[in-house]
Amino acid sequence: MNEKKQLIEFVVQDVVEMISKDMQIDYEDAMNYFYESQIFDKLQDVDTGLYRESSAYVYDLYKDELNFGHIVQAEI
Repeated sequence: MNEKKQLIEFVVQDVVEMISKDMQIDYEDAMNYFYESQIFDKLQDVDTGLYRESSAYVYDLYKDELNFGHIVQAEI
């Protein structure tokens, strides 16, 4: 696994854990929610550079997507 893919996996694990704790849902359900998000798609695209951001930042983007129905930050 290359370094970028590994960084993506670490961020995904962290964000799913945050979703699970904050929403008080099973880890598997949290994975499903995150995997269906636009943020997950952007995170998988190494050209966005999102994988270099902190897990907390990515989670905040995810929460914005949930609240507003789309990605709010213009830089992505």
